[in-house]
Amino acid sequence: MSAAVTDTPAFRPGPRAWAAMVAAEARMVARDTAGLVVPIGLPMLFLVMNGLGSSTEPLPGAGGMSAFDIYVLPLILVIGVATIGVVNMPSFLSYYRKSGVLRRLGVTPASPVMILVAQLVVSVLQTALGVALAVGVAVLGFGANLPDRWGAAIGVFALAAAAMYAVGLLVASIAPSPNAAVAIGLGTFFVLGAVGGMFGPATSLPDGVARVGELLPFGAAVIALGTTWLGEAPELRHLLALAAAIVVSGLLAARLFRWQ
Repeated sequence: MSAAVTDTPAFRPGPRAWAAMVAAEARMVARDTAGLVVPIGLPMLFLVMNGLGSSTEPLPGAGGMSAFDIYVLPLILVIGVATIGVVNMPSFLSYYRKSGVLRRLGVTPASPVMILVAQLVVSVLQTALGVALAVGVAVLGFGANLPDRWGAAIGVFALAAAAMYAVGLLVASIAPSPNAAVAIGLGTFFVLGAVGGMFGPATSLPDGVARVGELLPFGAAVIALGTTWLGEAPELRHLLALAAAIVVSGLLAARLFRWQ
């Protein structure tokens, strides 16, 4: 990232300053109705639509899990974190750059990096809220089953979330304006989702497209998370695909991100 700070701050912000920054970011997100509702409402819409049309009967050889458990619920969770990471977060960061917030922070004891970290923290909290609501509705409304190896499921989801946030930082780094960030983020979200099974089983896609889709962050996350729901270990290629998305997107974002 190109440096925006010309003078070395006399002191570094302490925990109270970091907490205040996170609280300010949380208020910004809460005031943005679309940014608050869409990342939660869109997964809920998909959840209800798929829940009404999916069988909740246990599949043969699936350890009591249904198609809803294995396919629908992992998909909903990935949609939620992708919406927040790829669409929401870049729009906020691009707005801060366009309005000069990042540049002004560079000449204060606070670093522009603080607002990036605060936005990531708020995104994680928003993701956690969305996941809790989606899982709660799935369990109470559709009788969904939680994975036996919940620790593995949480680990895979955390890796998927990191991949989506990294892609979002890359979107923010190349977007010239807030509107462009929303457009690029939405385009990226729908492309990744389309080849990753968001609009139907990946088996209905051409073989080449399906193979590429399962190695992109969205498809790899859905498949790996669904595998953990079965109580099995995810395939290494899907975990490596998520790790590669984190590394490649993160490095490109660090290289391309502009503070002003």
